[in-house]
Amino acid sequence: MNVTLRGETRPCRTVTFDTQRNAVLLIEQRLLPHEFKIIATRNFRETASAIRDMIVRGAGAIGATAAYGLAQGARQFRGRDLEKFSAHVETVYQTLQAARPTAVDPVNAMQAVREAMIGGETVEEQQSLAQAAAEEFASDDVRHCEEIGRHGAKLIRNGMSVLTHCNAGWLAFVDVGSATAPMYAAQAAGKKFHVFCDETRPRSQGATLTAWELAQQGISHQIIADNAAGHLMQRGEIDLVIVGSDRTLGRTGEVANKIGTYTKAVLAKRHRIPFYVAIPLSTIDWNLKSGSQIPIEERHEHEVLGAWGVVQTRNSKLGTRIGPRAYVRVANPTSGARNPGFDVTPAELITGIITPAGIFKPAALWRHRRELGFVV
Repeated sequence: MNVTLRGETRPCRTVTFDTQRNAVLLIEQRLLPHEFKIIATRNFRETASAIRDMIVRGAGAIGATAAYGLAQGARQFRGRDLEKFSAHVETVYQTLQAARPTAVDPVNAMQAVREAMIGGETVEEQQSLAQAAAEEFASDDVRHCEEIGRHGAKLIRNGMSVLTHCNAGWLAFVDVGSATAPMYAAQAAGKKFHVFCDETRPRSQGATLTAWELAQQGISHQIIADNAAGHLMQRGEIDLVIVGSDRTLGRTGEVANKIGTYTKAVLAKRHRIPFYVAIPLSTIDWNLKSGSQIPIEERHEHEVLGAWGVVQTRNSKLGTRIGPRAYVRVANPTSGARNPGFDVTPAELITGIITPAGIFKPAALWRHRRELGFVV
């Protein structure tokens, strides 16, 4: 997508790889929307930390970052001993896999890289194949999102109001996004519509990231408190819900996504509002048989007990000035908190799943598994 900063517009991807420096380049998403900055992780452990600490987040983006991180780690190895190299790559894989457990994209991405590496007979050949496979995953992620947009755009009609939750936009992928892809495609087709962005506490990715994206793209939108969606649905002000997913079970159609997604699905069902989930193929887990088996990440309580932001000051001569980023404690000082990062939405609450291969009922994923990329 394009980013406009200080009047200059340029194309930008969420994650790329600098071959010369053997570095992964990432948009520092914790600083948005107040500051746009690209950082470089210099080794696979820094890359894993960037995933864990949410410098980069979102299913496809952390998938591509993990793929690049595996290639980066492989390229760090010095020597010709294939056995030692294999042990090193396993360490790299385990380090990156442990960074964030709920999303399946990093695992699928790294497995694709490791499968490609098998074709190399030397350490150098496997290192080269690893980088090529990581680039291929990133390119596929963009292509899949573009196809999601093509299939999903037909769901959006002129005059609609669409609700989305968290950020499943281009910042959550290499480019384009999943839940936002139909919106961008509909905009390109000349359709006029409005988007409500759930703030998505506790990290507020809807308010900070999705809203920033839509503003950059010139799409009509408003941020709403997480608890306001039911009120707007009751009043007939929401026509369609599109969300993303961090792991979708191919056998059952259950969807793990940012905490609060299940709540929106229940509300949409109650008010007979279509509820769609948009996913690239790398988000499908063909192995787990129940949503109860999905590991749900428990994050630090400080995310719930306070919030990060910037202080704005106004001066008659200088205008509005943005201060440094700061954490503010909001909750009672002696209270603790629970902070599950994700929840699981049952298949019966989902109208359809928008994929690069088309729109499917959740229960139909397994029946169409071959066209959805399942490999025996």
